[in-house]
Amino acid sequence: MPNSDKESTIKKTYGDFVPKLVSLTDDVLFGDIWERKELSPRDRSLITVAALIAGGNSEQLSFHLGKAKENGLAETELKEVITHLAFYSGWPKAMSALTVAKQVFKNEP
Repeated sequence: MPNSDKESTIKKTYGDFVPKLVSLTDDVLFGDIWERKELSPRDRSLITVAALIAGGNSEQLSFHLGKAKENGLAETELKEVITHLAFYSGWPKAMSALTVAKQVFKNEP
């Protein structure tokens, strides 16, 4: 993880179980790909949230909705992404994303 001395959540949770995947996640995905200057963090979050919804990958969506808000996306924008993708990715995927988003947004300060 860039610019951080603290241990990542994934390392705390899975570091002793799948150390290579944890290393790739921290060092390559978040340490390199997310830090590239060609796209802003906000754009990367928007793309990532859309891809997770489109792929029906709601397990990762909670984390990335929070990260998207940290990166400047408003809750209303994220809700609009879900609504928009209902027509392009499928109603069930959007409804699953909506369930996750409602829980995430309810639990935030």
